[in-house]
Parts: sequence; structure tokens; C-alpha cells
Amino acid sequence: QVQLVESGGGLVLPGESLQLSCARSGPTFNIYSMGWFRQAPGRDREFVAAVTWGAGDVYYAPSVSGRFAIARDKVKNTLTLQMNNLQPEDTAVYYCAADRRLLVPVTPWNDVDAWGQGTQVTVSA
Repeated sequence: QVQLVESGGGLVLPGESLQLSCARSGPTFNIYSMGWFRQAPGRDREFVAAVTWGAGDVYYAPSVSGRFAIARDKVKNTLTLQMNNLQPEDTAVYYCAADRRLLVPVTPWNDVDAWGQGTQVTVSA
């Protein structure tokens, strides 16, 4: 089964930036897209961004569009999420995801093929 390992979370001030990384390893199925979801305390896991592994088409949640940038490295098998102008409402555990289908903002989180363990991002003054 594919393994996803996130890194790069932490505590930052409002307006600062942070980059998350996800390393993919192990036997892989036909991954069509990878992405990031997040889950704040007391809330459902929600879509943040996704990219198609082959063509590099990107999709963003409206709440992060223009501030976050997702990218994939097909050689290193890594996924990154550059997060700029972070705000307290971005505080959450961020999860890397991989799927045989296209991940989009309406993808139900409980329908995703594979998950990482999550990394905490806290934005606070």
C-alpha cells in the first residue's frame, strides 16, 4: 500500500508563510491525483488543494486560492503546499492524500484512497 509522510508543520504568526511536504513511497497504485485536506478541531476534514500527477492541473478551495500553491515533483515523488499570508482560520491538521481519481473541492474526505498521518499547522499571535 502506498505510504504518505507529511512534514513541515509548525507554529507561525498571522501573515507568515509555511511549506508542507509529502513524500510518497511503497508499492503504488495508479495515482491520478494528490492533494491536501485539513481538519480543524470540531470540524470535518475539508479539501484544500489538489494536483493531477500527470498533467499538473491544480485545484484550490476558495478559502485558500491566491494564498496557497500546490506542486508535485514527479522525479522525487513529493508533493508540496506553499502557504502564504497564513491566518488563524488556517489552523488545522493538514493531511496529504492520494487517489486513483481526480481530487476536487467536492470530493468527500471519506472517499479518498490513501492518507498520510497529518501535520499540525497553528497560526496564532
